Amino acid sequence: MKKVLAIVLVLVMVLGLAACGSKGDNADKIPDTMTSKDGKYEVAFVTDIGQLKDKSFNQGTWDGVKLFAHGKNLSYKYYQPANGAEATDDDRYNAMKAAVDGGAKVVVCAGFLQANALEKAAKEFTDVKFVFIDGWPLGVDNVAGIAFKEEQCGYFAGYAVVKEGYEKLGFMGGGGGTNEACCRYGYGFVQGANAAAKEMGKKIEVKYTWQYGANFQASPELQTMANGWYTNGTQIIFSCGGSIFDSITAAASANDKKVIGVDVDQSFDSKTVVTSALKGIGAAATWACGKAYDGTWAEIGGKGTSLGAAENATGLPTATWSMKKYTVKEYEAQLKAVIDGTLKIDNAVIAAPNYPQSTDNCTVIYE
Repeated sequence: MKKVLAIVLVLVMVLGLAACGSKGDNADKIPDTMTSKDGKYEVAFVTDIGQLKDKSFNQGTWDGVKLFAHGKNLSYKYYQPANGAEATDDDRYNAMKAAVDGGAKVVVCAGFLQANALEKAAKEFTDVKFVFIDGWPLGVDNVAGIAFKEEQCGYFAGYAVVKEGYEKLGFMGGGGGTNEACCRYGYGFVQGANAAAKEMGKKIEVKYTWQYGANFQASPELQTMANGWYTNGTQIIFSCGGSIFDSITAAASANDKKVIGVDVDQSFDSKTVVTSALKGIGAAATWACGKAYDGTWAEIGGKGTSLGAAENATGLPTATWSMKKYTVKEYEAQLKAVIDGTLKIDNAVIAAPNYPQSTDNCTVIYE
């Protein structure tokens, strides 16, 4: 798989993590479907695998697309590739073609699995602008690749919950260990947890798995595994993969245990959520769509943009902060340290079989 060629742009952006995917951004008040007068839909979204309303990656990106289109009085529509979790490159291409045939001038595609189909579609439909969320530019001028520094928000989350007092942690990832974004989330999480444990002179453990999350769907098998972890002492699990959140929160509720959300502030969807590792997917989609209309597409088209804390695109949600021992003030100081370069976080993509390694303060257990 091609690696993201990330070019960090100096951007004047207001990504506002507190608004990304939260109930305060009014995206939930905008209908998912509409009927245009001419039967054409100008702004389109092609989903990743998983459900549109996955309370995570798809939903967060779609909210950003809706907010942009609604705010500009443009027609909009979403397209889901056929065959769900078993979708092929042909299925994804067909969804993109359907969007273009339906009148789309801008198509937002979510997830790295879109790459092959998107390259084909972009080269065929050269008058259409494509935004590739969690992707790279593919060497085509009408594709804007938008990636994120997930290791940062993963780090913030791991550090925060250990400071809050959790010592037995879990990480359940989507994509089967092949999704670079999820890999960065997981490695960042372990790094942050270890750093906090080292500062506190504690010994902690992190159970770590890619099992049952390959297609980002909830499943009885995943819920059973999460239930087993909780029963055997795990206090909190980082749910990193779309709708697997439903399986993990169900197990957490049954065991009176806790969860860390991902991508958007998932505390609105379950009382088990302590915090969420945020990245500004919705706001990035809104911003990139705007570039297609304001004459500045050349700034991002054919290029890779990597967004992190410096662009207010990674972090933790402070508006719904529930932690007591670890404070917003402490978190903001750490955020500043990442932005000014004082705190450096390894952004390596640690995938199977080279999982994050145990350290003196953090034992990583793989299942």
